[in-house]
Amino acid sequence: MRKQIIALALACAGIFATTSAGAAEKLRIGTEGAYPPFNFIDSAGKIGGFDVDIGLALCAKMQVECEVVAQDWDGIIPGLIAKKYDLIIASMFITEERKKQVAFTDPYYLAAMTHVAAKGAGITSFTNEALKGKVIGAQSGTTQAEYIAAVYPDAEIKLYPTQDEANLDMANGRLDMEVGDMLPMLDWVTKNNDGKCCELIGEPITDKKFVGDGVGIAVRQEDNDLREKLNKALVDIRADGTYKAINDKYFTVDVYTMR
Repeated sequence: MRKQIIALALACAGIFATTSAGAAEKLRIGTEGAYPPFNFIDSAGKIGGFDVDIGLALCAKMQVECEVVAQDWDGIIPGLIAKKYDLIIASMFITEERKKQVAFTDPYYLAAMTHVAAKGAGITSFTNEALKGKVIGAQSGTTQAEYIAAVYPDAEIKLYPTQDEANLDMANGRLDMEVGDMLPMLDWVTKNNDGKCCELIGEPITDKKFVGDGVGIAVRQEDNDLREKLNKALVDIRADGTYKAINDKYFTVDVYTMR
């Protein structure tokens, strides 16, 4: 009898050990809510954007209920590890450094970074020597911040909690240049009144050391089952037209292929 009880206890432990976020009845999606058009909080306080729509479409395909949780960027990976939510879908580049902390799905879109400056600023060279002493901004904790620190060590670097704050300083003339993701920056300079001050300059920044292999959904490293389900759901929403409908709501190019 004692052996049977021990065997039953071990079996139950095995069941609980294999239970993961992928098997949960409700999944929590972590996103920033401050990175339009990918994720933002609207005037009614609702979280929306391309990232959120894709995340909810994946949940629908997996037939699970999902809740969206807003989290400041600087704490977004720690929040995932602490189980405040089960996945991050917040336009996060897949990089080797981040892979040390989390696991990523296949890319759900491709991306590049870009330089932004005031119209007529006359910046044509993007070397450290040419930009020595210039004030260059980016959002803290991002690959853009890593990029300007590595490429422009002799510039005056200013980092901001959100991209919106960096953009505001750019619009108000407190920055000579900023570096951001190309699609949000293009959206800002073409659709936002404050952004009309500025323009994208130089070639897109596509160095894989900084932009990685695209933008992925992050899960905890032990949640491989959830990662695989998300990958399958991504293939499915690409195949049935759901992805295209969401894409076309926000962009004029297919961000999955950048064509």
